[in-house]
Amino acid sequence: MRALLTILFLLFALNISSQNYKDGISIVQFSAEFCSDGEIDLKPFRSHNVYEFDLEKHGKIFAKEKIEFLPTLILYQNGKEIKRIEAGISLKLDDECIGIMQKEIDGLLSSKF
Repeated sequence: MRALLTILFLLFALNISSQNYKDGISIVQFSAEFCSDGEIDLKPFRSHNVYEFDLEKHGKIFAKEKIEFLPTLILYQNGKEIKRIEAGISLKLDDECIGIMQKEIDGLLSSKF
């Protein structure tokens, strides 16, 4: 009985934590070890929610979000996908991604007022 309760608790905790990555304004980078050189540095977005998911550790989230290319960068606002940038065949996100995402975030923030 105790083992069953532990398993249920872990499943509940995983479900809660997997939903939090979309709360507020969130930047999520989906990647894998084999293409880590193609990722962008997410430091410019640290004033918002920033998450980095690895294919081997978070495969269910990749499937749920329909990630087809690695790396992929997604901007969410309160659960809604706002902008997606995919690396494609190059396995590398352009440095322009930072400016594109910042422009989207600025638009979201200005629409609040």
